[in-house]
Amino acid sequence: MTAAHARPAAMERATLDKAAAENFPVAPFFLPKAWRADLMAVYGYARLVDDIGDGDLAPGGADARALGVPAERADDRLALLDALEADLHRLFDPAGPRPRHPLMLRLEPTVRLRALTPEPFLGLIAANRQDQLVKRYETYDDLLAYCELSANPVGRLVLAVTGTATPERIRRSDAVCTALQIVEHLQDVAEDLGRDRIYLPAADMKLFHVTEADLAAPTAGASVRALVAYQAERARDLLDEGAPLVSSVRGRLRLLLAGFVAGGRAAVRAIAAAEYDVLPGPPKPGKTQLLREAGVTLRGKG
Repeated sequence: MTAAHARPAAMERATLDKAAAENFPVAPFFLPKAWRADLMAVYGYARLVDDIGDGDLAPGGADARALGVPAERADDRLALLDALEADLHRLFDPAGPRPRHPLMLRLEPTVRLRALTPEPFLGLIAANRQDQLVKRYETYDDLLAYCELSANPVGRLVLAVTGTATPERIRRSDAVCTALQIVEHLQDVAEDLGRDRIYLPAADMKLFHVTEADLAAPTAGASVRALVAYQAERARDLLDEGAPLVSSVRGRLRLLLAGFVAGGRAAVRAIAAAEYDVLPGPPKPGKTQLLREAGVTLRGKG
């Protein structure tokens, strides 16, 4: 392999290797090989968008160069998101030039084979643009609108890749994905605050008499715990609303979707087991809890 080819391969690997650290299974071994390849291609795109939005790109500016962003703007997140959107439009314009970024080139055959549409991909970019401009959410409905951009497209893409999308499945999938996003926000309250972002609705913070200073404490007081428990219950209800998605499909896809729901339920239980004190660090479920929740979800209970 030449050095020119090695660089794009290293860029892809740096992003795709993050799949192992996610809260949910990205492309587990039991899925058909073609599905795994397509889901990893979709994941690579989603991870790249989030890494741009969070300022977590690999050092050195390789991603900026691949997207045609000048070196002096390599740390400009909005410029990078604009360039990625331009690359996405190249992907969906077969008559024009091919995309530039290696992860976009990896996604190209998946888009063609699965007849994917631009909307969910654009939603993820819009969510990360919003992250640069909106640091607080006033109401729960405002947060749900954000999740419509940041989380729900992922589930819709899974259904599209597997050829199983229907209006009812999309509705259930949206509930699961929104729940997973809320759970992640609860796990990452301290980390998000370090980025000057708060995803706990301001109206709910006021209801529970929680201030921003309370969220910066080493451990959560009673008011913060009550607020986190309130949001965790909302996530649990959404997971229950979305859970029938699992029994609506068959075979290996059923296992994958059960993994998503079970991962959310296990995370909620881990937060509860930590007595809703998420400030010292994200409460994470163990493998035993994940397996138990997966079994319950596959049996259509819980």
